[in-house]
Amino acid sequence: MSKINYYTEEGLNRLKAELNDLKTKGRTAIAHQIAEARDKGDLSENAEYDAAKDAQGLHELKISKLEEVVANARLLDESSIDTSIVSVLSNVKIKNKKTGAEVTYTLVSEEEADLKQFRISVGSPIGKGLLGKKVGESAEITVPAGKIEFEVIEISR
Repeated sequence: MSKINYYTEEGLNRLKAELNDLKTKGRTAIAHQIAEARDKGDLSENAEYDAAKDAQGLHELKISKLEEVVANARLLDESSIDTSIVSVLSNVKIKNKKTGAEVTYTLVSEEEADLKQFRISVGSPIGKGLLGKKVGESAEITVPAGKIEFEVIEISR
């Protein structure tokens, strides 16, 4: 059974656009490569043809996996997000209890995660540790560097 993931409208549209691009431009490019290789003669001794067919198989696998992700995707209504607890699409301001450093993250699906934009996955150690917490609660999270204790300062949309 496939895992259901929740996406923003922007993230889901980006996935659908990538899938469409793979199905149209990607398939056309690979078909062209196969045709070129086929024109070069005997297929039993044609390494280019074999490589193009392998690329086609990998391309179709990628399409299949992306189709599964899109089929199991659910669009989140940002207006219905409960800001009393940390959930998907919450903006969470946390404070490292040891260093006092504060940072605000948005919890998103794995495909939308981007640390440079402070968007972390709900499947990451920090994301998992924060889910379900309320303002004022602490979360002791095990990360590769060890255990870190965070306090939830603020939750917003």
